Amino acid sequence: MRIEVNGADVFAYTGSRSVDADQPTVVFVHGAANDHSTWALQSRYFAYHGFNVLAVDLPAHGRSGGAALPSIEAIADWIASLLDAACVARAAIVGHSMGSLATLACAARHPDQVTKVALLGPAAPMLVTDNLLAAARADDHLAYEMIDGWSFSAARQLGGNRVPGIWMTGNAMRLMERTAPGVLYTDLVACQTYTTGLADAATVRCPTLVIMGARDLMTPVNGAQGLLAALTDKRTLTLPGTGHAMMAEEPDAVLDALRGFL
Repeated sequence: MRIEVNGADVFAYTGSRSVDADQPTVVFVHGAANDHSTWALQSRYFAYHGFNVLAVDLPAHGRSGGAALPSIEAIADWIASLLDAACVARAAIVGHSMGSLATLACAARHPDQVTKVALLGPAAPMLVTDNLLAAARADDHLAYEMIDGWSFSAARQLGGNRVPGIWMTGNAMRLMERTAPGVLYTDLVACQTYTTGLADAATVRCPTLVIMGARDLMTPVNGAQGLLAALTDKRTLTLPGTGHAMMAEEPDAVLDALRGFL
């Protein structure tokens, strides 16, 4: 589906289905230097089981035009604009990593448009190492290599994909390498400078699901503890032996958790 949001052409995966006003809607928001394809299993399932699905490519990511949004707050407001453009009054929002922060901020800033939120791999604050920021600022391939190495658990870097013949770390690298120059740096700065996560979490009143990976090196479980303390209506799930790229490492477990929640 192609749709205009704030004057820019945007792509959203919908399962090749039109938005049905009689069905609930779920929006999937990807992380830094990623696109809608990270939600392949989960978005397709919901699209064929009674939901409108908008698995978006954020501006300047994937197939979407426009410029990369400079802050988490800007992404949050953009999600609200996406719903307006799609003529969707209210939706559940699912976000991973950077997308989890945008999902949280959207629920805090636009509560009337959000029914539920799921935060996958969140942390507040979401600190970014100086070495990674410097490599991303220089558009150095090393930035992608660091992210790839930190996103997967040690066991899954050796193999074990549920889909035989698919190389998880290789796929993740190819996806990031498609990112336009400067976009990763903009994404990482947005994460680094989002300082109101705990305050936003304290204002969220809709049901919230938090999914964490026990072996997550990008956003370790400890980084989510402040969010968990601030959220009032929450469910939590920690996936054992799983890294940051949980939709790739444990796609069925992530889907099952989302099914139970949504």
